[in-house]
Amino acid sequence: MSQSLFSGSNELPRLALFTDFDGTLVDIAETPDAVEIPSDLTEQIDRATREFEHAFAVITGREIADVDRFLSPLQLPIAGAHGAQRRRADGSMEQLDRELIAGAEEIARAIEPLTMAHPELLIEPKPGAVALHYRQAPDLASICQQALEEILADHPEYSLIEGKMVYEARPIGFDKGAALRAFMQEEPFLGRTPIFIGDDRTDEDAFRAAQELGGVGIKLGPGDTAARMRIADVASVHALIRGLGDMSHRDEPLLADTAH
Repeated sequence: MSQSLFSGSNELPRLALFTDFDGTLVDIAETPDAVEIPSDLTEQIDRATREFEHAFAVITGREIADVDRFLSPLQLPIAGAHGAQRRRADGSMEQLDRELIAGAEEIARAIEPLTMAHPELLIEPKPGAVALHYRQAPDLASICQQALEEILADHPEYSLIEGKMVYEARPIGFDKGAALRAFMQEEPFLGRTPIFIGDDRTDEDAFRAAQELGGVGIKLGPGDTAARMRIADVASVHALIRGLGDMSHRDEPLLADTAH
């Protein structure tokens, strides 16, 4: 059944656009460093930031510096490590408590013996968080989960989050939904209607936050979700960003949801 993207209005509200990075802006690769950036992606995003009056942010499990490296020369508002670090639109940084950073370093050291025994596993240390990727060894998923659960028993300030072929230890109270809410309290996001696009279980908090604030969550691909809408693939995400940007400057009919 088809329905408008935003019901109850014939005009497009002023939007704030938030997206995940891996699996949303770019296709997932075998390792985090192996993602391929489409040649025109930075140009598309630069155009979108202007069309959305700079109310465009990335909310990701990656570090901020990592996203900057891929999207150079752009420096967008970004929440990294699932919100454990955040760069505001004015460029100022929200820093994580040093004790949480030290805790993540301890967790990373504790998991090293497992990755030494299984070199196909990959540790991704982050400020305040640790990701353990098993993309190249999917049969080791349960071993990775058990190992991290045992380690986190000594770190009650952390929770274990499951993503696509990855388990991540992150500080309790930090998630993508909390990051979206923090952005929405600041200019240029303040007073706008949020859209969050993501593909992973870790994006569910942001889907819910966007919808509780009167906006929309859009999930890429299949699977149970709190998001009200779906989109097919990364190419469709790029097309949606372009389309929403175009619509922000014209009186056009609202997008239709035909995915459900």
